[in-house]
Amino acid sequence: MRRSILYFTLIIVQVSILKGNDPDSLFYTNHIYDQRIKTVQLYKEGWNLSYPVINLSSTEKLVFQFDLTGDRDEAYYYTFIHCDKDWNRSDIFINDYLDGFTENPIEDVKPSFNTTVNYFHYSLVFPNDRVNIKLSGNYILYIYPAETPEKPVITQRFIIKENAINVDMIVHRPQMTSDKDAGQQVDFTVDLTGAGIIDPYRNIYCSLLQNGRWDNAKNNMKPEIYGANELKYNSLSEKNIFSGGNEFRYFDIRNIKYKSEYVRRIDFMLPYYHIYLAPSESREFKPYFYWQDFNGKYYIASQEGRNPETDADYVYVYFTLPSKYIFDDGDIYISGGLTNWSFSNDNRMIYNQEGGQYECTILLKQGWYNFEYVFIKDSTKNGVASKFEGSHFETENDYMAIVYYRNPNDRYDRVIGTGSINTLNHISY
Repeated sequence: MRRSILYFTLIIVQVSILKGNDPDSLFYTNHIYDQRIKTVQLYKEGWNLSYPVINLSSTEKLVFQFDLTGDRDEAYYYTFIHCDKDWNRSDIFINDYLDGFTENPIEDVKPSFNTTVNYFHYSLVFPNDRVNIKLSGNYILYIYPAETPEKPVITQRFIIKENAINVDMIVHRPQMTSDKDAGQQVDFTVDLTGAGIIDPYRNIYCSLLQNGRWDNAKNNMKPEIYGANELKYNSLSEKNIFSGGNEFRYFDIRNIKYKSEYVRRIDFMLPYYHIYLAPSESREFKPYFYWQDFNGKYYIASQEGRNPETDADYVYVYFTLPSKYIFDDGDIYISGGLTNWSFSNDNRMIYNQEGGQYECTILLKQGWYNFEYVFIKDSTKNGVASKFEGSHFETENDYMAIVYYRNPNDRYDRVIGTGSINTLNHISY
């Protein structure tokens, strides 16, 4: 009976969203609604730095994990929402794309062990024996409390893809003079041979992602050339060009007893650890220098414990960015996977007049982290990292092309294939 009530409530919520009464547009983004929830990760099983993309009807699985800080665990359920290429809810019923139970509890819950910050670690692997996914496309993993399915605590994007087409990619220095030194142009060709695509120029759309991010993605791209079962995306305009950015800043807090590179001081003030990073320097006008990074992601690990999922502690990390003056036309944020690539008061830096620097403190789990400083000008939504980080055509980045197809006879967008490339070995000048 209880399961029927939950299912009925969930259907009402999804129908309400479909009709345009979505109470929160964040339902279709990567978002954390509860401040007690930390360290949300979604990746392909076997590699926790991978992107959440798996093949339809395969043995591949996705792993989803998060921590609930506090002294008590709570019951959470999950379901999936199929979305179109623009991340709006698809015009299909939940039973069209899911096989099995449409909502299920997260049962793998473990308490932290010997940590100063108490938390419960939740883990989920899917598809699984309870639920399978029948269609390719964009999906939202929707996590909610057992009794209130209309109020999510986490939403995360992932992709189920087919292998109906092939994608060849190349990254090169832009030909446009204005972006020549700071940008990266991504050209790609979609081979449709044998795919049986109806009117590909009208019904195929592509998205292009840098380092798996959706906040700066190029969406609904159309080809410049179509012929001989190929779509060529090699524009001379700016639509294939990304800011190259810089290698991400990093710090290592796997060990909270000893200082590592870029850690200036470690204090233990009952009951928590406080880690002060060395003051950052602006890299806007500095020459490019390569070092290996995680392209903005982070890796959870602890040198003191056996199982980082439950033994890694949470610590307060202090960031400082010296500045002689206040930027009164916008705000500075700490950006990367550690902040879910989002911008809120939790990762907004505050200017310390006395110290002459911007400051921010974030509660983080032990591990190895990448980050960068982003400036968002007032009345705008898109951040600019080059103001403090610089931008270079040589920077190492991942790129992924996602190919969507809407068959005129269908009511949803398929993902018929993807392509990927890393600039480290494939950039041309």
